[in-house]
Amino acid sequence: MSKSIFRKKSVAKILNDVECGFSDSEHPGTTSSQLKKELNVKDLTLMGIAAVVGAGIFSTIGEASFHGGPAVSILFILTAVTCGFSALCYAEFASRIPVAGSAYTYAYASFGELIAWIIGWDLLMEYAIGNIAVAISWSEYFVNLLEGFHIHMPKFLTMDYVSALRGHEQVQAAGTNLADISDKVKAEALAWDQAPGIGGFKLIANLPALLIVIIITYLVYIGIRETKKATNAMVVLKIVIVIAVIVVGFFYVTPANWHPFMPNGFSGVMKGVSGVFFAYIGFDAISTTAEECERPQRDLPRGMIYSLVICTVLYILIALVLTGMVSYKDLQVGDPLAFVFAKVGLNKISYVISISAVVATASVLLIFQLGQPRIWMSMSRDGLLPKAFSRIHPKYQTPAFATVVTGFVVAIPALFMNLTEVTDLTSIGTLFAFVLVCGGVLLLPREEAVKGKFHLPYVNGKFIIPIITLVILGSVAWFKPAAQVEMMQFKKLKDRSDIIDNMDNNDKLSLLKTTNQLYNANVTVQPDSAKKYFKDIEEDKFNTALRQTNDISDAKKYYLGFDGFLYNFPNYLFFILIIIIAVYSFIKNFSLIPVLGLMSCFYLMTELGYTNWLRFLIWLVIGLVIYATYSYKNSVLGKEPKTA
Repeated sequence: MSKSIFRKKSVAKILNDVECGFSDSEHPGTTSSQLKKELNVKDLTLMGIAAVVGAGIFSTIGEASFHGGPAVSILFILTAVTCGFSALCYAEFASRIPVAGSAYTYAYASFGELIAWIIGWDLLMEYAIGNIAVAISWSEYFVNLLEGFHIHMPKFLTMDYVSALRGHEQVQAAGTNLADISDKVKAEALAWDQAPGIGGFKLIANLPALLIVIIITYLVYIGIRETKKATNAMVVLKIVIVIAVIVVGFFYVTPANWHPFMPNGFSGVMKGVSGVFFAYIGFDAISTTAEECERPQRDLPRGMIYSLVICTVLYILIALVLTGMVSYKDLQVGDPLAFVFAKVGLNKISYVISISAVVATASVLLIFQLGQPRIWMSMSRDGLLPKAFSRIHPKYQTPAFATVVTGFVVAIPALFMNLTEVTDLTSIGTLFAFVLVCGGVLLLPREEAVKGKFHLPYVNGKFIIPIITLVILGSVAWFKPAAQVEMMQFKKLKDRSDIIDNMDNNDKLSLLKTTNQLYNANVTVQPDSAKKYFKDIEEDKFNTALRQTNDISDAKKYYLGFDGFLYNFPNYLFFILIIIIAVYSFIKNFSLIPVLGLMSCFYLMTELGYTNWLRFLIWLVIGLVIYATYSYKNSVLGKEPKTA
């Protein structure tokens, strides 16, 4: 038996395991262990659209537009290109390894068991947090929809405990000065005040979120055919409404709202990475249904790419409509589509959008809930998780136990917790999966490609990748962007809100003076009002003025020393990675497409910040402990006799 933590599962063995019925841990070798083959390319494309078009267009696109302005459309193009590289790599793996498991199974074949465990563990976090966030988002839209019918649920039954507590604390701190307190915070405080309590504990829970998770989990539990029908119906309705929004919205576009096009600079655009990637997880979810495809080697690649192209076009058009109808400064809302139509007086259309948002977020949750138990099933099939997770229901032929556990894992946190702060983890997990898949394609022998099926086009990156790397490094050396110069000095600019909160009156006056000098302005505000002024001006202008205001100490502006090193750590890793990849590309003649996918995904990971990297690494460490204590010694591959 192999003792290596990098023991690999051959492609032939992966396919043979499925043929032998190893997806059912209790009845191996029986025909009942096989999952139903129900999905064709149309179904896969619609499932991809269901997963991608939803949380992004109906919620996170507002936050991304607020930071990036009209230029957020550029982010969708960049994200689409990055996802396109990854989609082609997923498609290459899916055509060779048409079994459930997504990036986990692909990593097992190319990197070995330890990396497969890491990526599988990463995907569980990615799906779970994504599911919880979508369930909470669905709850918000559903409650708004009920309000339209004059049905009013108690506030303490429509939100989580943490939000209500924070709202209560903010209102208490404000005292009688409630002018600066938003309506949302006031509603949270009201929920806290109205909630029944036991001692000092308030009974506050998000019941609609629990309800939708129960319904979706039941759909997934009873079978793929029922899931497919529900998904297709929701997608058709959703796409019709999205197209109608685009068409009607263009008649209310004011071109002046598109100027300035990039108000907060490129850094502002990149702040939307998390929100955008949160919605681009769709084609990853498709690849987990490989065993249920009629012709996976042909249909999976097509379904992924078709859905990616369609969704990207919709994102770009919606972004242009949103930022054209109202100022980007107004778009920091949870329901941007409904908001902009209400803003221009189209309240009926706003109401229709609320209905479609309920459908959209439900369809996203459906796809995510479909994907997670199948990853658990694959890991259990390999002995890395207990056997119960790969048990298939004798009647419905779905991974029953894994589906039920998924329901509990999502429903309980969605009921009580506020996880908006950790949704970045979903994006960093998604990007990490993309990096592993792109890297895995580089390790697959090219001669194993199946003739007549999808095959990733080979473009020799021997010279192209080193040239791209030299261009990146040369541009940094020539143009000397402030962030990169500060990175070499172990300095990292703090978040604008933190800087403003820590400035005293003298700092505010000094910064205002510098701002006026730089931009030929004549703004005069009192120190008490300066806080709002600095939060409202374009971020690039604020950062430039701040860097040139010597009267404000570096300690107030930057993370310095070791803290500066930590906050810049992802950027250091990126530059080290591209240099190593350039060298290996020259030596090994790496294929261009997967290398571009790997580099672009890793760059976007660096945009998610040190805090999210730290949380992500903590999650991975927990996973490694589980692997060392359970999975390594129970691995099916580790127990097999070693062949000569």
